[in-house]
Amino acid sequence: MAERLIEHELAGMRLLGHSLAGEETVVAFPELNLCFDVGKAPAHVIPIDHVLLSHGHMDHAAGLAYYVSQRCFVGNSPGTIVCPKPLVEPIHDLLRVWGRIEGHVSSARVVGLAPGEPFEIRRGLLARAFNVNHGAPSLGYAVVDVRRKLKPEFADRTGPQLVELKKRGVEIQNTVEVPLVAYCGDTAEGAFLQSDLVRRARILILECTFYEDDHVRRAREGHHLHVRDVARIIPKLENEWIILTHLSRRTGLREAKRALARLLSPDELGRVRFLMEGRRAQPPPPPTPPTETARE
Repeated sequence: MAERLIEHELAGMRLLGHSLAGEETVVAFPELNLCFDVGKAPAHVIPIDHVLLSHGHMDHAAGLAYYVSQRCFVGNSPGTIVCPKPLVEPIHDLLRVWGRIEGHVSSARVVGLAPGEPFEIRRGLLARAFNVNHGAPSLGYAVVDVRRKLKPEFADRTGPQLVELKKRGVEIQNTVEVPLVAYCGDTAEGAFLQSDLVRRARILILECTFYEDDHVRRAREGHHLHVRDVARIIPKLENEWIILTHLSRRTGLREAKRALARLLSPDELGRVRFLMEGRRAQPPPPPTPPTETARE
């Protein structure tokens, strides 16, 4: 039986995920219709239309072909995979090769981004890519709520007056981007942590892979974060919630929580959660294929 995902409800958002370093990382926000990384493509993420892939390491990307194939199998529209630009062609290659194995190529939209570029998830909701510090081609993503606000100088105008101004081509609104979620994937420290999109997101999803005192060098060599790094970073952040991912089998959850508690104040610790300490999500209902297929 596949491992069940863990569920959290924070800042008015529901997230489902599983993260174990070297084995699987997947973090989904079903109501936002997006999933950060795909892990082994658990059943919960198949209906989600957008996978935002941080990098190509197997524990984050192994399920790409299965995700695409399963969406085709159950009659969903082709999914969208957003990824670092250098991974676009390799992902197309992967889907073509798997198509040769399976007997047909399942359709998918693959969109490559560079740091700073946006991707529209739906009207009013964007994912903005940012550079992170990992060894392979990698991106982090900030999901932002795009809002239009009336400029202060027009606050006393009536409705008809505002309509007339718009007819004359006057821009009466400002565009405001409110960061909802920032996902950093696997990364060491970097300048991205100073970005408002990251440090002011309502929920920040940040890795912390190493906890042992003598593993600082291993963290540096692998472009990962050590608990000492995280403890130094968190006081500079303004997020409502910080979710820590990428524990390894080397460190148990209780041990990791104790290590972090020794380094943070109670107030700082109060807004930190480990992804794997939530409640287990209920399994999704089994999908019903629209017709009988040869694959069955």
